Amino acid sequence: MAIRLYDAVIPQYLQMLGSVDKFLDKAEGWCEDHHRPPSDVIEARIREDMLPFSYQVKSVATHSWWAIQGVRRGSFSPRRTTAPDNFDDLHAEIRGALDEVGKVTKAEMDAFVDQDMKFVVRGHVRRYTADKFLLSFSLPNFYFHAATAYDILRSKGAKIGKNDFLGDVQSLD
Repeated sequence: MAIRLYDAVIPQYLQMLGSVDKFLDKAEGWCEDHHRPPSDVIEARIREDMLPFSYQVKSVATHSWWAIQGVRRGSFSPRRTTAPDNFDDLHAEIRGALDEVGKVTKAEMDAFVDQDMKFVVRGHVRRYTADKFLLSFSLPNFYFHAATAYDILRSKGAKIGKNDFLGDVQSLD
């Protein structure tokens, strides 16, 4: 049986967006419990040469709903906006992505298969089919940024674990 593009992408986006939204709750709780300003998490990095927690969260939204928007347009470029600098705006970013991704239909995703599109960054163009872009570029980036946000919180000592990362898994139970 062939798997539909919708089933390979959309439930994963929804699951992890939900997890990241809950990460934000845990991050806020950590700041409150430790009497630390939100910037201690929002600006945190694993290493100096990596982008901060806020960028990781923004990128989870970028590589989900913004990727779908790019496929619709036939062209994707990373958003060059500044990452939110407070928990309310980070929540809004993720919840907006959840809302938009939740509106995508199976029929729309089916129509993306073999559709030409391009990835454009700093004047460079890379061509894809929409399904290959979502599966080989967007989805891996989406997970990378979600995992990096999780790792930053773990490095701060937030009480989160594997089940927080996995979130609401798609079991039959």
